[in-house]
Amino acid sequence: MEITHKPWRALGALCLGFFMILLDMTIVSVANPAIQEDLRTDINSVIWVTSAYLLAYAVPLLITGRLGDKYGPKNLYLTGLVVFTIASLWCGISGSIEMLILARVFQGFGAAMMTPQTMAVITRIFPPDKRGTAMGVWGSVAGVASLVGPIAGGILVDSLGWEWIFIVNVPVGLIAFALAWRFVPSLTTNDHKFDFIGVALSAVGLFCLVFGLQEGNTFDWSAWIWLLIAFGIAVLIGFVYYQSKTRVEPLVPLVLFKDRNFSLANIGITAMAFAITAMMLPAMFYAQQVRGFSPTKAALVFAPMAIVTGVLAPFIGKLVDRLHPRYIPAIGFLSFSIALAWFAAIMEPDTAIWKYMIPIALMGVGNACIWAPLAATATHGLPPQQAGAGAGIYNTTRQVGSVLGSAAVGALIVSRIAAKANGSDFAMGEQTGPLPPQARELFNSALAESMLLPAGILLIGVVASLMFVRPTRSEQTPAPKKPTPKKDTIPAA
Repeated sequence: MEITHKPWRALGALCLGFFMILLDMTIVSVANPAIQEDLRTDINSVIWVTSAYLLAYAVPLLITGRLGDKYGPKNLYLTGLVVFTIASLWCGISGSIEMLILARVFQGFGAAMMTPQTMAVITRIFPPDKRGTAMGVWGSVAGVASLVGPIAGGILVDSLGWEWIFIVNVPVGLIAFALAWRFVPSLTTNDHKFDFIGVALSAVGLFCLVFGLQEGNTFDWSAWIWLLIAFGIAVLIGFVYYQSKTRVEPLVPLVLFKDRNFSLANIGITAMAFAITAMMLPAMFYAQQVRGFSPTKAALVFAPMAIVTGVLAPFIGKLVDRLHPRYIPAIGFLSFSIALAWFAAIMEPDTAIWKYMIPIALMGVGNACIWAPLAATATHGLPPQQAGAGAGIYNTTRQVGSVLGSAAVGALIVSRIAAKANGSDFAMGEQTGPLPPQARELFNSALAESMLLPAGILLIGVVASLMFVRPTRSEQTPAPKKPTPKKDTIPAA
């Protein structure tokens, strides 16, 4: 284990970049109507602005975690930060929906290079008795970023235009680069062979699955769409089988899944990522196109969620190492599921806004109880030499959840609109600006029903959390090895 004497500075520097890339997962949701109107496109294309980013983010995570082990997590993090920052500027100057989607793909690649390195560095520079608290900070950043994104997006869209939700990343990226260069240590590396066949299988399988879900309604769920989805699932199953049989160092060390808590935490974070991504799309379309709110006002409706999360997160982080790992996340998943179902039940075009405050605040409680405890539980028994692989797996499952959440809720909204329209002339996919009364009722009903999808998925997280076991004493307080001095291990701070 390589412990630096200033680990909290390194963590702070990493969290700034991590916060920025997670912000871009949700900040776009509030800008979707503005992007749709300005670039004269339909709702399905706008959904791909988010899905393309999430897909490009998810697919490379397994190998970028290993690349961090081989070439150094600091080097991969800084390289990814440069790619992400340049791509952000490209997004901001895009003049067509196709160009914006392509730029978002490169943004996703940059984010994929950065994310596993944050968890890997935390695992290696913090002693075991501090790692839970540090991972709690990391998890809290993930939760707060997912909530602050819509608020920041609303302010930027209203004041400067949708382009600025991307351009603002440029100065932040420069600051994050300088801080990481200064405070993040250059850790020793481990030589790894790369499973390129595994990379290809995972990429093909995931792409086919997500594309089928995303475009199914566009092609009226024809036979080839179902075949594409089935093919994607089959390839992913083949990927897992190949990983279990390959003699080359596997992309996914399946031995990590012998740790029960690691496996269950991956299931939980997949459910959470699915839900948080899936709930923001219908929520923002409801606030802006059903209620007629400006982007800023729409985002501020959800401010209590961010406030409650921010207030509770530090206290929850301190409890992570003291309580049984099942209690806090189980409460979080159940709270969030109830909150979403409650929100959907009162989701009408004329519901008083104050009636939403309790379920929205309850969402904040759920967020605070999920992100940090799950991250801490997943990494508690992670051996340092597998830090990159474990971080890559955990973040991949989180991103897979986000991709599937975005694709599934988009397809569900469009299909529910089509079913309710029942052959009428109203086509929500091409609607911009204020809605006529009949269309507003139809759209609202479809959005309310779609909110029940993430509410149901969160129950999977409840079940997974209740199955956590308390770490053994050896896992709780492993004896740290004395670090071997090397010239590139810890730079002078």
